Amino acid sequence: MINSEDFIKRLQKVIDYYNESASSFAEKIGVQRSSISHILSGRNKPSLDFILKILNTYPEINLYWLFNGKGDFFSEAQNKSVITEKQKEDLFSTNYNEQEKKTISPPIQNFAEKGKTIERIVIFYSDGTFKNFNN
Repeated sequence: MINSEDFIKRLQKVIDYYNESASSFAEKIGVQRSSISHILSGRNKPSLDFILKILNTYPEINLYWLFNGKGDFFSEAQNKSVITEKQKEDLFSTNYNEQEKKTISPPIQNFAEKGKTIERIVIFYSDGTFKNFNN
């Protein structure tokens, strides 16, 4: 059985995590705004259909955590692929220490396999644009 008070806290955590309002969250998962309002106020208990709509929209959320608060917010598969902001920063950082400078990979020409040449490189930018480089 779901503890309604605890479920409300977890639901609010999900809404806050995705930086949504209750009404925008309701729209995204495909329920009426009043449904979210009634659940958050404790008037109604969440139905299985309601929980499944959350999981269909946000498959990275751990069902077991959402249901009864045990486990992690994200499912195991999602936990393995989450990159922190610091890691994202380091990914494109040009601030290398001397040891890192020695271990930087060779130029791109050396990535071509024997008998093969690189035909095209595409760079995608965060603003949705890209550059295409043809050989």
